[in-house]
Amino acid sequence: MAGGVRGEFQNGNEPGEHGVTGLLISVTNLQEAELALDAGVDILDMKNPAEGALGRLPLTEIAEIVAATGNRCVTSATVGDLPMQPDLLRNAVQEVMATGVDIIKVGFFGSGQQLDVCAREIGRLATAEGKLVAVLMADQQPAFSLVPVLKAAGFHGVMLDTANKQSGSLLDCLSEQDLQSFCSAAQAQNLLTGLAGSLREAHVPALLHLQPDYLGFRGAACMDLNRKASLDAGRLESIKKLLYKYNNAQREALIH
Repeated sequence: MAGGVRGEFQNGNEPGEHGVTGLLISVTNLQEAELALDAGVDILDMKNPAEGALGRLPLTEIAEIVAATGNRCVTSATVGDLPMQPDLLRNAVQEVMATGVDIIKVGFFGSGQQLDVCAREIGRLATAEGKLVAVLMADQQPAFSLVPVLKAAGFHGVMLDTANKQSGSLLDCLSEQDLQSFCSAAQAQNLLTGLAGSLREAHVPALLHLQPDYLGFRGAACMDLNRKASLDAGRLESIKKLLYKYNNAQREALIH
């Protein structure tokens, strides 16, 4: 299983170990961050849904949330929906890394050799304090052959998401067999492995069988299931309880 951020997840759970999968929740401001922290999320992710799949929050706001979070959980932030241009991506990664966030998420849009070039270029920026996670787009025919390239370049993790939120959920874009292939490829490289993309509670059982290190949610935890609306404490708690219920069931099954 993926090495990941071992021992840093909440509730004593280590992602990927013994079938345990962590919870990532994306927030847009400090108020939402406090809601997510109160719920005991494992990764507090910062992004701006109004600016795209991986829209970036203002750097000052990211830094404010990171400071308020302290050591209560792992933090991550996106660099924005950017074209695959090494110089542009390198500058964006450096800017977000300077906020003190634990993980910097970089979208790899489209396909082709340029993705390999970008991976190698920005991978040089990875540090123990500023880890890089690549986000492959499930609705853009992602090439899983990029996974070992990411590992060699110095990336800490890789995840799947969707670029066009109108194209449906992750499971509408890729089959369970494809998702298994992705998870197996990432785990074989000892990369932190995540799945996201308009996920709903109904998707949790099938995805947990793939044993990713974490599942990412935004819309399912928001009012009216609208990713651009505010987080809803009730929905957030429901997702957390469901995830940990299945985690515990899988751990029990493995023990017995």
